[in-house]
Amino acid sequence: MDQKIINLFDEYTHKPLTREVFIQRLIKLTGSTAAAMSVLPLLEVNYAHAETLSSQDERLEIERITYQGDGTEMRGYLARPKGRKKLGGVVVIHENRGLNPHIEDVTRRMAFEGFVALAPDALSPLGGTPEDADKARDMFQQLDAGKTITNFARAFNYLGSRKDCNEKFGCIGFCWGGAMANNLAVNVPELLVAIPFYGRQPAIADVPKINATLQLHYAEMDERINAGIAAYEEALKNAGKEYEIFMYKGAQHAFHNDTAPTRYNEQAAKLAWKRAVDLLNKKLK
Repeated sequence: MDQKIINLFDEYTHKPLTREVFIQRLIKLTGSTAAAMSVLPLLEVNYAHAETLSSQDERLEIERITYQGDGTEMRGYLARPKGRKKLGGVVVIHENRGLNPHIEDVTRRMAFEGFVALAPDALSPLGGTPEDADKARDMFQQLDAGKTITNFARAFNYLGSRKDCNEKFGCIGFCWGGAMANNLAVNVPELLVAIPFYGRQPAIADVPKINATLQLHYAEMDERINAGIAAYEEALKNAGKEYEIFMYKGAQHAFHNDTAPTRYNEQAAKLAWKRAVDLLNKKLK
């Protein structure tokens, strides 16, 4: 697919553009309304394909939980392997479409790797993630940035209060959640591992506050996010932080999202996941 079309969709999901403006510009790029409508399903996520690990899998225990955030009750989706063994706690952080079926599936995948995995819903203060993905995206503009970071930071307090958690913590986030993973590395001193996938970098002045080991995953074609890599890496080096950076050749932003047919890159996604799990196993077990 023409990279200009993929870049337009990225602008639509992140700037954000209104759907009307996005469709008008897509028609101009593709040459006709019919062509635009044929391309659209290849760009948008399809949650019919979200379940790679069944929510009924007998090897897992799944809960809908709540915990106290900053002046609000936070909702979350929690999964863990069956058994009473104490496990490392991993917070899974969604994209800017909220806690949807894809992220619930990623949370189950993390549990299957041997962790207590918790995916908080950033939109809890606004009533939770709606089914309409565009509405969810727009709701993110209403969140208070500082309170949202606190709401996610308190997920570790919740995990630490559970008898099945060993109080060793990591986080993994995607897109908006990748930026949040970077911010949690800055704001949660006890965090051992932070793994942002194509996430916006934190303020450079805050880098010295990071205690966690960072594993940063980027897509070669993701110019918007990649523009901040050089300054971030320089700050990490100067501050003596433990980190590793992986760039996936030919990959698009959101390459790990297997419900996004045009941007998903199976080879890159599987390699990045293995690297992430290997690091979490090393630090949290």
